[in-house]
Amino acid sequence: MIHDMTKAVQGALLQERKFEIVANHLANVNTPGFKGDIMSFDNILKAEITVNHSQGSMQDTGNPLDMAIGGDGFFKIQTANGVRYTRAGNFTLDNQNNLVNQNGAPVLGIGGANIVIDGSDVQVSQTGEIFIDGESTGQLEIVTFQNLNGLTKTDGANFINENAGGETAASDASVIQGSVEGANVQTVTEMVKMIESMRTYEAATKVIQSIDETNTKAVTEVGMLS
Repeated sequence: MIHDMTKAVQGALLQERKFEIVANHLANVNTPGFKGDIMSFDNILKAEITVNHSQGSMQDTGNPLDMAIGGDGFFKIQTANGVRYTRAGNFTLDNQNNLVNQNGAPVLGIGGANIVIDGSDVQVSQTGEIFIDGESTGQLEIVTFQNLNGLTKTDGANFINENAGGETAASDASVIQGSVEGANVQTVTEMVKMIESMRTYEAATKVIQSIDETNTKAVTEVGMLS
């Protein structure tokens, strides 16, 4: 009986974790470059969470400061807490014409330089080279890692390199100007997962309640017999 109770409790806790993951996905379906999580199990059925790095759909915006990456790779962002890696390319300019993300963190070019956009005609090549009024002024640094599972999510669509190894140039990456990469999760799919998780959780809690009632009855009847 104790074994059955333990299994039911573990099942309920598992569904709670699944529900948290799905809720986070739904909260970020409109976050550019967001990557969903995948729950799997090791050989002793311990839950493991990994990031799904598959590419999201490309969304045309027509904004010359919006950029998406086709293929592998990440933009480098200089935050107050260090370098972050992201595929969210919905960029803008600060008051000094530096290319920045939506939080005002500078987008880094090759060599760690800021990207300054000081002109009216902005063109970005597939390799990330930036031309202002026809003149080359810098190049975005697009990098990748051998072990993507070593990247850790920080906030939104940003990652920090904790165990991914050294960064390398993403030679196969292609920059797409005037587009952003959407999240790789979809509302309908996540809603279905949420309903399934809730139903499984309810079933587990009913089992727990049933076992608890049986235990209580058994203890009561034993007490009456004594």
